[in-house]
Parts: sequence; structure tokens; C-alpha cells
Amino acid sequence: MNDRQQTEAIDPAELPEAITRYLDARQVKDTPRALSAFAADAVVIDEGKTYTGAKATENWMTEVATKYTYTVELISADRTDLSCYVVTNHLEGDFPGGEVDLRFQFTLEGGLIKNLTIEP
Repeated sequence: MNDRQQTEAIDPAELPEAITRYLDARQVKDTPRALSAFAADAVVIDEGKTYTGAKATENWMTEVATKYTYTVELISADRTDLSCYVVTNHLEGDFPGGEVDLRFQFTLEGGLIKNLTIEP
């Protein structure tokens, strides 16, 4: 997704089901449910690393779930087009810096998450 694209703020309740399933499942560390929101060939980019496919995505989720303890507060939700959404979350925890606002940029395909990029 291009940062220069125009976005429209939306109510988080308007986010597509796959995104809310992923976000809700991650809150309770339900990796199988979170994975079910992704396409089999999904690509995740987080902390400068790229994870492609179901197994790599599962490994990433498992690593993140055990690496740090943190809370998540959804700050905003935006839509770029019918398949692209940006969710900004505020995280506080035992990771370097202790708190950060992260942009979760989702691209959907066939009702599932095809791409997820997480960045400040």
C-alpha cells in the first residue's frame, strides 16, 4: 500500500471479518484462529523481515507471542479501498522502548488476509 493513497477513517466495527478475527485472536494468543484469517500464500512483513506462506506466518506468530508480553489498544481504522485497510494499534509491554504505535496494513483477497505489513 502506498502512503500517498487517500484513506477514509472508518469505525473499527466496519473492519472486514478476517481482520477482526486476526486482531481478536492475537489478543488472546489463539494462533490457530489468527492463522485462519490468512490466505495460504500470505506475506507478512514485521520488524524488517518477510514471512511468506502458512508455515512461515505460523512461526512468526508463535515467536512474537513468546518473545514479548504486551497490551494492545486499537487507536484507529482506515480504509484505502475495498481490499486495503490500515489499523493503528498502541502497544505497551516489555519490548525495547516499552510502548509504540504500530500501523497494521492489511490487503485482503478472497475474504482473507493476503498481505500484512506492520510498521511504526
